[in-house]
Amino acid sequence: MKPSLVTLTIGQSPRSDILPLLQEHLPADAVAHAGLLDGLTLAEVEQLYAPAPGDKVLVSRMSSGEQVRLAAATVEQGLQRKITALEQQGYDTILLLCTGEFGTLKTTSALLLEPDRIIPPLVSAIVQTHKIGIVVPVEEQIAEQASKWRNLQSSPCFAVASPYLAQQSELMEAGLTLQEQGADVVVLDCIGYHQKHRDFLQNMLGIPVLLSNVLVAKLAAELIV
Repeated sequence: MKPSLVTLTIGQSPRSDILPLLQEHLPADAVAHAGLLDGLTLAEVEQLYAPAPGDKVLVSRMSSGEQVRLAAATVEQGLQRKITALEQQGYDTILLLCTGEFGTLKTTSALLLEPDRIIPPLVSAIVQTHKIGIVVPVEEQIAEQASKWRNLQSSPCFAVASPYLAQQSELMEAGLTLQEQGADVVVLDCIGYHQKHRDFLQNMLGIPVLLSNVLVAKLAAELIV
């Protein structure tokens, strides 16, 4: 039987770095995978999606492991084309594997699960008045996070550590930065962060650390029939 749910990454599929984590919640035979950059070389990706100065930036991963920086507006246009094609192929549920904020993505009848619409209100309901520390992959994304997390009861604090490039020392520095700013809960807000990143920070800081990809995977699992 053809899977009814498909994951859609802004990088290349399948996301081997997070696939084991997703499969803890999503049965392998019930899910298909697609990627915006599937079939493209690194040079082609840079030609088509490289951000210009002043562009909003998204970060993802090639199947060979390289981190790529992408222009958010161009990514959104490409995602819409992919979403339309996946819906025409008969998928009922599309799980977007990107925590970036998009404003115009739509489907005709399929259910589109966008982490940026799901995670902030869910985290806000969980932590209430506690201060949240948010880790993002690149510095440019901090300024763009204000809108995404605008409904938190307490203003969040931020730190930077790439899930694709950061050494343990950089992750430690990010955690200490959030601790100094009074974070009670940490959110690793990129699909590329892994359980090992969560475990390291949670053991170091002694406070809850949430993985965005786990939160959306658990929700998606409830929709598989």
